[in-house]
Amino acid sequence: MKIGIISSYLPIQCGIATYSSYLIKELRRLRNRVYIVCHKGGKGLDCYPAFNYDDPDLPHKAFKAMMKLAPDLVHIQHEYALFGEQRGMNVIPLVYKFKLIQIPTSITLHTIPKKCDYEEQIIEKALVEIADATIVHEQYQRELIIGRVGHQDKIWVIPHGVREIKPVSKAKEKLGLEDKKIVLLVGYFRRSKNFERVVRIFPKVTESVDDALLLVASGARRPEDIAYQDEFLEFVANSVAKDKIKVLLGPFSEEKFDLILSSADVAVFPYLSGAQSGIMAHCHAFAIPLVVSSDVQAMANLVQKIRSGLVARTDSELAEAIVTILTEKNLAKEFSDSARSYVEKHTSWKIIASRHMDVYNKILKNRYPSGGSCN
Repeated sequence: MKIGIISSYLPIQCGIATYSSYLIKELRRLRNRVYIVCHKGGKGLDCYPAFNYDDPDLPHKAFKAMMKLAPDLVHIQHEYALFGEQRGMNVIPLVYKFKLIQIPTSITLHTIPKKCDYEEQIIEKALVEIADATIVHEQYQRELIIGRVGHQDKIWVIPHGVREIKPVSKAKEKLGLEDKKIVLLVGYFRRSKNFERVVRIFPKVTESVDDALLLVASGARRPEDIAYQDEFLEFVANSVAKDKIKVLLGPFSEEKFDLILSSADVAVFPYLSGAQSGIMAHCHAFAIPLVVSSDVQAMANLVQKIRSGLVARTDSELAEAIVTILTEKNLAKEFSDSARSYVEKHTSWKIIASRHMDVYNKILKNRYPSGGSCN
C-alpha cells in the first residue's frame, strides 16, 4: 500500500513529529511505501518538506506535494495550530481537496478537549464530517466526538504507541546521580504542565526520603514558553530544596533522552490540562512508575486502568504518592511490571501499526468495494 502522511516530522522538535516517526517506521516494516509531506525542516526517507506553519496557501502546497506521490490514501496527523493561524484551520480545505478527487483520508485527532472553544468546534466538526476515518487515542474521546458531531461509524480508538526498549544500564552512574532516588519531571516546558507544583511539594518528599532528587529534563520549544521556563528556573532557585533539584535543559538526543528516562525511580505528571501524552508513553516504555494529577482524565484513567502508578488530587496526596513509590519497593515493582505487560500486549508500535492497517483497509474497501484492499 502507498500511504501518504501529512504531519510535522523529525528533526523538528515536536511530539507529533516523534509520534509520526515511530508509526511510519512500523508501517514500513509491514511492507508499505510511506511518504511524508511536512513542514519545512523535516528530513528523512521519502520525506518532502512542502510548507511553513504560516503559509496562507498551505493547503495548496501540501496537496500538490502529496499528489505527485500518487498515494492510495492520505493520513493527516492533527494538532491544533499545527496547520497555521486560527487554530490551524487550513487543515479543513486541505482535507476537502483530497475528498474532491476521491482520495480516501484518515485523520488522527491528537487533542480532544472536553469543552471546545469556538474555533475548535468548527475545526473538529468539519474534519470528522469530511474524513473517511477519524482516529482518537481514548474511548472517552470517541464518546465526546460522537456526542458533539455524531458519525460513530467513522471514529476509531487506537492508543498512543509505545516503544519496546530496555533501560540503559548504569544510567544513574552515567548521569552522576549514584545513590539517589530519582523523581523525574520530563517534557517541554508549558504552563499547563504545572511543573512548579512538584518543586513546591518537594521539601515534603525529602523530609521522608533524604536521598530523593528531583531531576527536571526539559526545554522551551515554542517562543511563548521561554517566559515560563525562566519563571520556573527562578522558582527552583528560590526553593528551600534547591540543593536536591537538578535541571537539565534540552533539546536532547534520543540517546540522552533514553539515558535520562532509564535513571528514574518515579515520573510525575502534575498537569492541569491535556489528553494522552507522548512522554507518558515513553515512561511506560521504560516501565517507570507514575504519579499523575487527577486534573487530566485521560492520564488518570490510563494509569488506573493498567495499574502503572498513583493518581493524586491534592498537593498532600502528590507528595505522599511520590514517597510511597520511592519507599515501597514491591509496589513500585508491581507498577513497573504492569506497565511493561500492557505495552507488550496492547500498545507496542507494531500492534498500533497493525491496527492502523485495519483502518486503512476498511476505508479503502468502502471507497472501492469491488477492488478490496490494496495490500
